Amino acid sequence: MFIRLLCVLFFSVGITYIAYQGYYNYKDKKDNREIQNIVGNTESINQNSNKSDKIIELETLHKENSDIIGWIEIENTNINYPVLQTNNNDFYLTHNYKKEYSPSGSLFLDKNFDLDKPSSNYLIYGHRNKNGLMFEDLINYKDKNYYTEHPIINFTTLKEDSEYEIISVFLSRVYYKNETNVFRYYFFVDAENEQEYNNYVSNCLKSSLYDIGKNAEYGEQLLTLSTCEYSQEDGRLVVVAKKIE
Repeated sequence: MFIRLLCVLFFSVGITYIAYQGYYNYKDKKDNREIQNIVGNTESINQNSNKSDKIIELETLHKENSDIIGWIEIENTNINYPVLQTNNNDFYLTHNYKKEYSPSGSLFLDKNFDLDKPSSNYLIYGHRNKNGLMFEDLINYKDKNYYTEHPIINFTTLKEDSEYEIISVFLSRVYYKNETNVFRYYFFVDAENEQEYNNYVSNCLKSSLYDIGKNAEYGEQLLTLSTCEYSQEDGRLVVVAKKIE
């Protein structure tokens, strides 16, 4: 009798888990379709404005959710999403751009950044998703041929459309507090001086999986994308780019 009850319990848990996964896989795909229909489908665009269509569309989204502060796109990939920001780095790990619960979360700018002030580096986080969504395609940058085919990142804010060219792709992890002499890329927000900026860029280039042959000079705006990578505990894959002026 006990074994039978145990089997029934395991079966029930298994069915519940499958249903849970199925529901959120469906929801992820539905959310993604909605996201892809956002750009280019706003109801009204001011034809007399000097702003780009994408900025005007972003302004519309910002009115619906003020946490939407940008849009990131890498052409010919699945990365084409709004970027959000709030006062912590936890909420959008588990919520979509409509503030609904979602295990896939959203792409979000680190809480320490202020887009209204000059900054050395914008750091954007995002989950990977087995359906190929969110930052899943970043993992393809392990292959230099993929980089060669996708060297540019488009990042739009409420102020401007910008293009960034990739300068480094590297593997890292979240380090323990007691570890020393390690490169904690996720602490770099704004360089206090030229040396701090150059140290960050130097560490990125030195850590790169392959030589891209590009550099960045003090004062050039950087963009850093970070997602999970499973070859090591708490692993991360990081893509660093500089703004094309």
